[in-house]
Amino acid sequence: MQLRVAVLGAGSWGTTVAALASQNAPTVLWARRSEAAQEINEQHTNARYLKQANLPNALRATDSIEEAVRDADVLVMGVPSHSLRETLAEAKKFLRPWVPIVSLAKGLEQDSKLRMTEVIQDVIPDHPTGALTGPNLAREIMSGFAAASVIAIDEARVATQLQAVFNSGVFRVYTNPDVIGCELGGALKNVIAIATGMGDGIGVGDNTRSAVITRGLAEMTRLGVAMGGSAPTFAGLAGMGDLIATCVSPQSRNRHVGEQLGRGRTIEQIIEEMHMVAEGVKTSRVVLELAEANGVELPIATEVYGVVHEGHTARQAYRGLTRRSPGAEMDSD
Repeated sequence: MQLRVAVLGAGSWGTTVAALASQNAPTVLWARRSEAAQEINEQHTNARYLKQANLPNALRATDSIEEAVRDADVLVMGVPSHSLRETLAEAKKFLRPWVPIVSLAKGLEQDSKLRMTEVIQDVIPDHPTGALTGPNLAREIMSGFAAASVIAIDEARVATQLQAVFNSGVFRVYTNPDVIGCELGGALKNVIAIATGMGDGIGVGDNTRSAVITRGLAEMTRLGVAMGGSAPTFAGLAGMGDLIATCVSPQSRNRHVGEQLGRGRTIEQIIEEMHMVAEGVKTSRVVLELAEANGVELPIATEVYGVVHEGHTARQAYRGLTRRSPGAEMDSD
């Protein structure tokens, strides 16, 4: 029997995942705006988020959460981290028992500092909960370029079922039971991407960029392991893979934020002109709070926080990093 899939959130990644799933299972995409749902149903496009991309005719959209969720066998949460709890609370009214819930958001809840699967379990307990994450730039996937992702869930049977839902052609989906590591990799890499973008904005070289990415991966791994993740996860798709894509691609929203900061613009100016969320802006605050709670030093994330929230400049941040005394590569900051 084919599983019926509901995807809540018609942004670029939510729409892309819904398009992929619709090749394997009946899929309904919930869009907050009725005109967006109408465009998807009638024109098979979502021009606001995915310009020049044609969506499968089989993909159906609605602006009713009840319509999307009531018959779903799999619920995919494609909304940003700051609206996940509210959207999920509405979906809960119509969700059948034991339906697996998959998060697409790569962020952390601000006040609670919870990962997205933890938020899901808090709102709707007793459902299998996981995350789909990895180096997945929506426009490239919609253009047919090969990509790989990870379905992170600690129940092997459910993981295999979900793998079959999302695996599609050149989009390869692997399983990983390390939900903590996979989620933290997706959230932490956004902060490092802002740092990389700042370097590009002020004109540092490739050597510097490589150093920031590599030491950023070390920071991600230190905090991730301290919080219960597995070190090998951070060397895989959900860690290094996602980090590289987010740090180097012109399509990366977090890298764009950093680049604009490096060019002297304020964070308020940058956010005002964006209609998609750069999760790393808010995540940078939560990351430092988690680092302090776990006794972990994060020099790069600290400098990013100073630029984003304390008015420091990108040049000050890079000078701060170069003033630190290096130690042993494998065990120091």
